[in-house]
Amino acid sequence: MARTILIVDDEPTLRETLAEALEGDGFRVVTAADGREALARFREHRPELVVLDLMLPELSGIEVCRIIRQESGTPILMLTAKSSELDKVLGLELGADDYVTKPFSLRELSARIRALLRRTEQAADEGPTTVSLGDLTIDLAGHRLLRDGAPVPMKPKVFELLAFLLRHPGQVFSREQLLEQVWGYDYAGETRTVDVHVHWLRSVIETDPAAPTLVQTVRGVGYVFRRPA
Repeated sequence: MARTILIVDDEPTLRETLAEALEGDGFRVVTAADGREALARFREHRPELVVLDLMLPELSGIEVCRIIRQESGTPILMLTAKSSELDKVLGLELGADDYVTKPFSLRELSARIRALLRRTEQAADEGPTTVSLGDLTIDLAGHRLLRDGAPVPMKPKVFELLAFLLRHPGQVFSREQLLEQVWGYDYAGETRTVDVHVHWLRSVIETDPAAPTLVQTVRGVGYVFRRPA
C-alpha cells in the first residue's frame, strides 16, 4: 500500500506541484493550506511523513510541529526560507527531523523524504518499541515517557536523544556524532546543545542527576548509555 504524505503549504502552486511530483513517485498525498487544516488532516489520515511549511496562516508551522510531536513520532520535514535560521533551529528543537530551504529542487525533496522514511523503518526494526527502566517506561513508538504509568513531560529532542542512546547501549558517542544522529547532519548549532539536552535528560531519568548511572560522561569523548545491572 502506498505510504501517505501530508503536504502543508499556503502557496497553492507549490502545494499542487509537490503533490503531483510525490504522487508520481508512488506516494499517496494529502494536502492542507493552513495550520488548523494541517492538524485536522494529520489526525484524520495519520500520514507516514509530514512536509511542513513554517510560514502558515491560522496556526504557525512551528506550533503545528509542536502539537504533532506531542501526539506522534511521525517524521516532519520543514520547508523554510533562507533568512529563517532561527525558525530552523526552533523547529529542530521542537522535534522536526530535517529541513529544506526554499527554493529547492524536487529531486532534493524526494531524496530527503525517502531518507527520513528509511530512517524511521530502520528504527522500527532495531528492537522493542518499549523499554523499562525501573519505574520508567519509554514508549519509543509513541514518543512518550511514563513514570508508574503516568506521562512525564519531556522536550521532543530530549526524548529523541534518549531513544537514540537506548538503541545503542554501551556505545560511546561524541557530541558531534550525537548532533549528526539526533539533530541532523547539517544542523548548524553548537555542540553545547548536546550538553544542555543531556542535562535535561538526566534530570528526568536519573535517580541522582549529579551522579548519573544511566547516561554517563566519557571524559574527552562524549556520552554513553549504560543499562542498569
